[in-house]
Amino acid sequence: MEPFERVVARHGRTVWRVCRAVLDEHDTDDAWSETFVAALVAYPSLPTSTNLEAWLVTIAHRKAIDVLRARDRRPRPVETVPEPPPAPPHDEAMARTDELDGALRTLPPGQRRAVVYHHLVGLSHREVAEVTGISADAARRASADGIAALRRLLAEPATPRPTGTSGRGARRASVSSAPVPSASVPSAPVSSASPEPKGTP
Repeated sequence: MEPFERVVARHGRTVWRVCRAVLDEHDTDDAWSETFVAALVAYPSLPTSTNLEAWLVTIAHRKAIDVLRARDRRPRPVETVPEPPPAPPHDEAMARTDELDGALRTLPPGQRRAVVYHHLVGLSHREVAEVTGISADAARRASADGIAALRRLLAEPATPRPTGTSGRGARRASVSSAPVPSASVPSAPVSSASPEPKGTP
């Protein structure tokens, strides 16, 4: 059996994603820590044939639910809501990650967990069903519905059709104004040299 430190290094990100599917960022850290504390206690007696990732996902899901229930029981007397700190600058990859995370937070909890567990963590629908306590068909349906909702949320707004044209000209205008992904059309190389005038010996 491999050292527990390697287990944490290899599956830590997966556990964090599972917890984040249920909790906010602050409580996610607490659930992540509690998951590996509980796993460390049980790890020495774990059968060698155990699927470590699925085992950790199950623990993480239960710990996240426990943290969520405990948070809901806390009293929260607040008179004024402080202004949130300004968001730090992000590069394009981080901005896209934040956009996906924000879209995931808008999904119903069942769809969000099914999408994260199946598409981000890599569990099968049957394993998602075992972790969350629903049927495999329900897990498959929740995952499909969640992905469809994400596609709608993350889709770029459609380009408005130009006005003032009709017939063939309108069709040409609508086609020419349609956005074309830059990755699908390689740009032609541009030469910096001027063309040689005709008639030059």
